[in-house]
Amino acid sequence: MDLGLKGKKAIVTGGTRGIGRAIAETLAAEGCDVAICARNADQVKEAVAALSESGVKALGGTADIADGAALKEWIADTAKALGGLDILVANASALQNGNDEKSWRACFEIDVLGAVNAFEAALPFLAEAAKKSGDASATFISSISAAESDGANSYGALKAAQIHHAKGLARQHAGAHVRVNTISPGTVYFKGGVWDMIEQHMPDTFKQAMERNPTGRMATPQDIANATVFLASPASSFTTGTNLVVDGAISRRVNF
Repeated sequence: MDLGLKGKKAIVTGGTRGIGRAIAETLAAEGCDVAICARNADQVKEAVAALSESGVKALGGTADIADGAALKEWIADTAKALGGLDILVANASALQNGNDEKSWRACFEIDVLGAVNAFEAALPFLAEAAKKSGDASATFISSISAAESDGANSYGALKAAQIHHAKGLARQHAGAHVRVNTISPGTVYFKGGVWDMIEQHMPDTFKQAMERNPTGRMATPQDIANATVFLASPASSFTTGTNLVVDGAISRRVNF
């Protein structure tokens, strides 16, 4: 299937490792010019060099997602440097599961306001791209934790807020052909990631998580990237306001 991504322009926040890196690499492999941001300048430099090997334009910058003004400025400047913007993927996350004030603030500032501010800055460019081609998209990376809870925690509650916000944006901007969707991954394993750390330091917890996965494995970042890139592409031009669960059936709820 031709996803229609060749020559498109994309921004991925949190794009140097894990899910974000896989999304950026998959977009580049499809012929999409890609810009990424993260906090670590060395990791950004390495990722941009690797993305450039796909023969596309690749840009990168350091950004503190919690600094709304700086994030907006980076997205606007980067969209101009790319020559426009067709796709935004808001992937950055605080990954805080606590129920203390620090965890709530981190998840609100990065997961929720990060997506809010990124979309606000990207919207004029997405709207212009949609006017020209008939389609532009924003995708927020949420989590099945949005609808699965064993106790109060900031991460799940504010991932749920992302999904709710995306649905409102989707309806608000549907007439302009700017689509907004969310992806909700289940457990995702990669070296240096959360579940790698749990495997090393909390083996019993890791074993229990593996036993809950009906497929017998956790997702790879590429599993999530494949779904994200398809949903973000013109091949999904009539899909907006959806929350696509990519969890290997680990969750029990029915998605109506």
